[in-house]
Amino acid sequence: MLLLTCPWCGPRDETEFSYGGQAHVAHPGTPADLTDAEWAEYLFFRDNPQGPFAERWVHSIGCRRWFNAVRDTLTYQVLAVYKPTDPRPAVALATTSPETSL
Repeated sequence: MLLLTCPWCGPRDETEFSYGGQAHVAHPGTPADLTDAEWAEYLFFRDNPQGPFAERWVHSIGCRRWFNAVRDTLTYQVLAVYKPTDPRPAVALATTSPETSL
């Protein structure tokens, strides 16, 4: 089970939260000017990296506030949690390799 730390409520079990997708996706400045292909790119295509990934989460069973988390997609380890108004923190990967953390 994943333990997430809400910036306002503190550490809570994963079941209290809902995933909101990739963080830091900029809304198009003039959506009406986008082609269908550009609009589809904005709506449906997201990064899928191996390693640190910035995600949006909402504390749906708690304070109902949104926040961002940087999670390592290989180890599932949460590397940082921060408010949406804060910049993405620089994080270092854990020293364990994916093979040793299974």
